[in-house]
Amino acid sequence: MYAIVEIAGQQFKVENGKKIFVHRLDFDEGKEVEFDQVLLIEDEGKITIGEPTIKDAVVGGKILDNSIRGDKLIVFKKKRKKGYRVKNGHRQNFTQIEIISINGIAAPIKAVPKKAESKTADVEVAEETVPVKKGAKKPAAKKEEAPVKKAAEKKVAAKKPAEKKPAAKKKAKGKK
Repeated sequence: MYAIVEIAGQQFKVENGKKIFVHRLDFDEGKEVEFDQVLLIEDEGKITIGEPTIKDAVVGGKILDNSIRGDKLIVFKKKRKKGYRVKNGHRQNFTQIEIISINGIAAPIKAVPKKAESKTADVEVAEETVPVKKGAKKPAAKKEEAPVKKAAEKKVAAKKPAEKKPAAKKKAKGKK
């Protein structure tokens, strides 16, 4: 089930449990909000289209974060042959919303799967702690050594370039 809803002048395709970013809304974090500008609802193949909106249709959401900023956008204007150049930039403020329900139908709560116990849990690993001075570089992580056989096979398989013979020197014609 999904719906197309108008939020802050833009249309968004929303589903139960989906998180979306919309232009900044004036609501507190954690507050539940309802959007009544529902343009379309699809429910198991049945599509309802509004004219322009569907009456009594509501999309419920919860404000997760109100202080998210988008990527920086550069606005550059130039008029050629006139020496006019202006460079500006800005970052858009966004609000993150989690969709809770569409038309009164709440999102199902997903069960968190339990992680399987790892086989290496029985083995205890002792690590050495080394005091680190300020400004000192961290020791590089040890890499596992690749088998030597594979490296030797690659070298054998590679063709060697043919040896070049020096060109014969021409006799210089001198004045007699």
